[in-house]
Amino acid sequence: MRRNDSTAPNPSEGHRHFSFARRRLVDPYKNPGKLWTPSVCPQCNAIYYAGRWHWGPRPAAARETTCQACHRSNDNFPAGMVTLSGTFVRPNRAVLVRAAREQAESERRERPLNRIINIEQGEDRIVVNTTDIQLPVRIGEAIRRTFQGTLNRHFDEGGYLVRVDWHRDA
Repeated sequence: MRRNDSTAPNPSEGHRHFSFARRRLVDPYKNPGKLWTPSVCPQCNAIYYAGRWHWGPRPAAARETTCQACHRSNDNFPAGMVTLSGTFVRPNRAVLVRAAREQAESERRERPLNRIINIEQGEDRIVVNTTDIQLPVRIGEAIRRTFQGTLNRHFDEGGYLVRVDWHRDA
């Protein structure tokens, strides 16, 4: 008898891939009820319509409500963190930050709630904090594909937080 468990591994995915879609994860910043449609975020001007957030012109009858991405940014409470570390970081800091920003901007065009909160830079380390759990994985994968190195991912279900660590020494 096969066990029907949402946390059971999917053989077609392999053990190294995250599958957030298979689990019922609840973002504590997500509005628990349905929003008035249309609604607009007064900070970023994203429009909530037909059950999701979009970019577009502001509807005349829209109610204002802060989206969860702006709420997370205001609270400086990330859902995802990408840490780039190693001796490779210092001489390549600008190109690594640009790669992270380009990936985030590409994602943000289609998904207004997926964005960077801030980027913290240290001597041999960069930390990119994001508003969602998918963007850090995409940033980490894009940087690993481009610059090689090692990539580790950890998801804390209790805290609704994903940590992606990329490391490369020169």
